[in-house]
Amino acid sequence: MEKTLKSSSRQVDFQSILNYADVTNDYNPVHVDREFAANSPMGGIIAHGTMSVALIWQALKNTLGVAALNRIHLEIRFVRPVRIDDTVTGGGELQAGASNVYDVWVKNQKGEDVIRGTATLRAA
Repeated sequence: MEKTLKSSSRQVDFQSILNYADVTNDYNPVHVDREFAANSPMGGIIAHGTMSVALIWQALKNTLGVAALNRIHLEIRFVRPVRIDDTVTGGGELQAGASNVYDVWVKNQKGEDVIRGTATLRAA
């Protein structure tokens, strides 16, 4: 088992957020309405959380292969929002002493955690 997941990154811009809203049919105004979002507790547009979670899944797929994905139990928590113009990277490392549990994360361009969690690979 690989010790480090092959990371996956993306640049977030307003158009990618709108495209994601179209694909997921999630038009929460905190994601798509600049005026609403500016006056919300978020203080501006934020990307959909699942857009960032996808980077963890991509890192897992890139490292363990597609066949392993249906055996992964992912537990995460959102730490901070992703903003327009952020570059986010998902990855992870095998927990010390573990053979099937990765500490996974998504970080922004400042190295700040956006998402933290674990991915446990269950036996086939």
